[in-house]
Amino acid sequence: MRSSSYHNTSQSPYILFALIHTLFDIIRLRKGPDAIPHSQLLFVMTVALWLLASIAMTVTSPELDPDAFLPGIAAAAAALLCYVAMIIFAGKVPRLLQTMTAIIGCGALLSILIVAVDIFLAPFLGENLTSLIVMLILFWSVPVEGHIIARAIDRHWYVGIVAAMAVFVLQLFLYSIIDPVPVAAS
Repeated sequence: MRSSSYHNTSQSPYILFALIHTLFDIIRLRKGPDAIPHSQLLFVMTVALWLLASIAMTVTSPELDPDAFLPGIAAAAAALLCYVAMIIFAGKVPRLLQTMTAIIGCGALLSILIVAVDIFLAPFLGENLTSLIVMLILFWSVPVEGHIIARAIDRHWYVGIVAAMAVFVLQLFLYSIIDPVPVAAS
């Protein structure tokens, strides 16, 4: 385990900023989950950030129905359980907390980015271009999660990408079962 400024009490106000900086490095595929300290506090902080970002995304995104929040959380929880199973199956249990912190934290930052696009760019770019940017951000989460998983289980990046694509498809499938799109009456 690496020494880190996260645990330096003289810099405690900067813990969140250091965490966000590290998560952005992971999103840019420059670091892996090992760059995040093994800390339950950081895990709780990222879960709280992820829930707040998910709520903000549901409220601000015109494409999302507020009733879709709980099915979205359920599909995300199923994805996290898949990743937990992969890590346990690979025998890398000591990396579990860091990996879940990285996945949840990166998901929170990507959700915040989607909210920012919806709020700040939609008035200037229009709905179609904004939706395209949001979809690109959403699709970028697949290589990010693949990168995190590959690093966590010590496998080549393409193994992580395939795993993340499978989990993404599973999420879409579960979400469609939990919250099917209503058919319009003719």
